[in-house]
Amino acid sequence: MTKYIGSQPATSFEAVKKDRFTGLTGTGVTLSHSVSSVQDIVVWVNNVKQDYNNYTVSGTALTLGGSLVSSDVVQVLYVGRTFQTVNPSAASVGNNEVASTIITGQTALAATPDDTDELLISDAGTLKRIDYSYLKASNAPAFQAYNSSDQSSIGDNTYTKLILNTELYDTDSAYDNSSNYRFTPQTAGKYYCYGQVTITAHNGNDDAKELGLKFYKNGSAATNLLRQSLYNLGYQNTPSLTLSAVIDFNGSSDYIELYAKINTVGNGANSTAVANESRFGAYKLIGV
Repeated sequence: MTKYIGSQPATSFEAVKKDRFTGLTGTGVTLSHSVSSVQDIVVWVNNVKQDYNNYTVSGTALTLGGSLVSSDVVQVLYVGRTFQTVNPSAASVGNNEVASTIITGQTALAATPDDTDELLISDAGTLKRIDYSYLKASNAPAFQAYNSSDQSSIGDNTYTKLILNTELYDTDSAYDNSSNYRFTPQTAGKYYCYGQVTITAHNGNDDAKELGLKFYKNGSAATNLLRQSLYNLGYQNTPSLTLSAVIDFNGSSDYIELYAKINTVGNGANSTAVANESRFGAYKLIGV
């Protein structure tokens, strides 16, 4: 069954096409219009309708069942061309021709679309299809990692990279938790980055007077409020500190790492970042 958008087009809206031939001899007639079946035409010879079993047709070549003489008159009526199904002309279907049931009559999608589900969108007036993955709001790439064991290599009053080796999540595999402990997102944009550290001074044998936490971007200490420190800790032995910032990434080579330092009262021996009490994470911001 043929279905239409809007009203069904008329099937006989154009004048009947026909040919009239005189002065022919032999059995061949060259038609003005190409056809694919004997049933697409009606043929008369001297006003006598011909049975379509008595002639054949291929494109514009009509072969009659008998020979013509020059006084014969052959008429051909193109019924297939006249009564064919006709597509609407380009840009002729408007709001008034489309029923609301084209949308409301369809089965509702009762779940979040899959990334490969497609929608229609107008791109500067040109209709295009687009995957849902390009339209959905997403804070990815995103990750969060922590230290599952003590890190006893935090130098006194020296920024040391934190070894955050266990991932809670990493949506795009952008964080390396096995060797360089850095986040390298491959999508450009602004990211909310955060960190936390808890350090025991000199393995519990000394007191801290300062604790610092800093992001390193592309191997260098970042500035512009990307450092947080606590001074005059009142001789705390195991202080904690948090840090957050919005950082731009180019989506290819930019990366960040988390560094910490502790300045102690005593002899400057190494201190320890306490297991399971340091965090490092980031996620992409939407709409900025």
